[in-house]
Amino acid sequence: MSTVAVIDREALAEQVLHDTFGYQQFRPGQQALINAVMSGRDCLAVMPTGGGKSLCYQIPALVMAGLTVVVSPLISLMKDQVDQLQAYGVAAGCLNSTQTREQQHEVMSGCREGRIKLLYIAPERLMMDNMLEQLLQWHPAMIAVDEAHCISQWGHDFRPEYRTLGQIKRHFPGLPFIALTATADETTRLDIVRLLDLQDPLIQISSFDRPNIRYTLVEKYKPFEQLWHYVQGQRGKCGIIYCNSRSKVEDVSARLQSRGVSADAYHAGLSNDRRGQVQEAFQRDDLQVVVATVAFGMGINKPNVRFVLHFDIPRNIESYYQETGRAGRDGLPAEAILFYDPADMAWLRRCLEEKAPGEQQDIERHKLNAMGAFAEAQTCRRLVLLNYFGEGRQQPCGNCDICLDPPKRYDGLEEARKALSCIYRVGQRFGMGYIVEVLRGANSQRIRDYAHDKLPVYGIGRDRTNEHWVSVLRQLIHLGLVSQNITQHSALQLTESARPVLRGEVPLMLAEPRLPNLKARGTAPKTYGGNYDRQLFAKLRKLRKSLADEANVPPYVVFNDATLLEMAEQLPVTPGDMLRVNGVGNRKLDRFGMPFLTLIREHLVDDDGL
Repeated sequence: MSTVAVIDREALAEQVLHDTFGYQQFRPGQQALINAVMSGRDCLAVMPTGGGKSLCYQIPALVMAGLTVVVSPLISLMKDQVDQLQAYGVAAGCLNSTQTREQQHEVMSGCREGRIKLLYIAPERLMMDNMLEQLLQWHPAMIAVDEAHCISQWGHDFRPEYRTLGQIKRHFPGLPFIALTATADETTRLDIVRLLDLQDPLIQISSFDRPNIRYTLVEKYKPFEQLWHYVQGQRGKCGIIYCNSRSKVEDVSARLQSRGVSADAYHAGLSNDRRGQVQEAFQRDDLQVVVATVAFGMGINKPNVRFVLHFDIPRNIESYYQETGRAGRDGLPAEAILFYDPADMAWLRRCLEEKAPGEQQDIERHKLNAMGAFAEAQTCRRLVLLNYFGEGRQQPCGNCDICLDPPKRYDGLEEARKALSCIYRVGQRFGMGYIVEVLRGANSQRIRDYAHDKLPVYGIGRDRTNEHWVSVLRQLIHLGLVSQNITQHSALQLTESARPVLRGEVPLMLAEPRLPNLKARGTAPKTYGGNYDRQLFAKLRKLRKSLADEANVPPYVVFNDATLLEMAEQLPVTPGDMLRVNGVGNRKLDRFGMPFLTLIREHLVDDDGL
């Protein structure tokens, strides 16, 4: 390719970025990938959720001649991407099982006749013999493999149907491939390159950091009440609550609804129609909170999710990172809350041990242990995440619970001795809750039945709260002084390391218990730092919802929150002013711009009149 042609393509790519998508400049890493793909080179892009992966193949698709085929694992994700592209005026389509034969025929005709520039398709459908034959006739210009970590058994979401995608290289040896994922450690990255048969690929690894997300861990003690206090403080903000079981999803959703929260459940046990209704209501801001299992997954392309709360600990850091990454995709402040109880980890370990021994079980055990270490960390949580993915960082982030509220240390030897003595005196046969009751001198029938109210340890900790003792016992578990015996209903038992502590022979510093009161601690993330007109922003959001409902699309397809905030800050009153707002391209200006300009002008007149 001549130097002139390369320069022309690079200039065209910038023009598409500005005119079609309405962005003023590329994000880090995007331009290098786009240029490499347009030059015919294979690429692997590892970018965080919300980091702009899609533009890395969408822009080349619009600059290059021919069809771009995008392999995508979820029907909902395909539909969402196609809806957004069509709102930008891009000819995009998808092929999936929800379409009628006539709809599929129309899409295929569009590909054959060159009317469609981007085709979204699932891997199993793409690899059908008749589809490959069709593809040969359509003369594709590029293949993009989204969620590429699914191809690797080392990835957290391994899908066997992805394994066959490497065969496409045999049918189209010169066709450039771009593989994209938000979560891949070095082992997974090497697997993606090998299995897709990428030739001398450009491997672009962007920072995994999402600085706008605040990471907070909260120790469970009354989980639903803690959840309720938090959600109360998030009125008007969209969020996702993840639970590890369908029954818990149903229970939490119903209890939130009973207290007046706009919430609904989503899990694989619901019908396709029901899941579709919930997802669409959430996308359109008609539903504030979705309570879900991991089935509410990769298809969530909603930029204004302000919080993601894990009611239970996830099974691996990759899932946690990807799920929390659904918050704040618009770059505005968001929060990731993780409720933690070591008993949940014990349950996950027990589930894992019931699986067939082998390499896959070993992989899952490794990932679960890493997740447990993250939850129990006393160092900056963002550093734990970034170093897990191989991004060496040493400086604390200043935007997680550990950084914002560093644990204070105190001489905890005497409290530890009381707790250890209590565990020993009751025969090492009881769980954490019972030990706390004995320490605090609870007047329960169970304690009297066992005559534990006659023990010298009975009531020796009544000067401390229930939550304080729970935290102390958990620290003793983390320090390896106490173990939880899963086979005996998580009974607490002393380890050999407890002996010198119990005898008072060694010093012991403990972290002051981080008593979790979300309401009191005010964990809401920092607000947008710009000097914007809040009253105008509220009016713009209301107008957006009205236009979105009229166009039968989610509100963010009109404009996302970040774009509305810029409008409320820059106060554009002419089409030229509006095009300088990030997220406003020519197509969106033509389609939606005038109502927003009119509203801003009227608002400014009203302000002047005051």
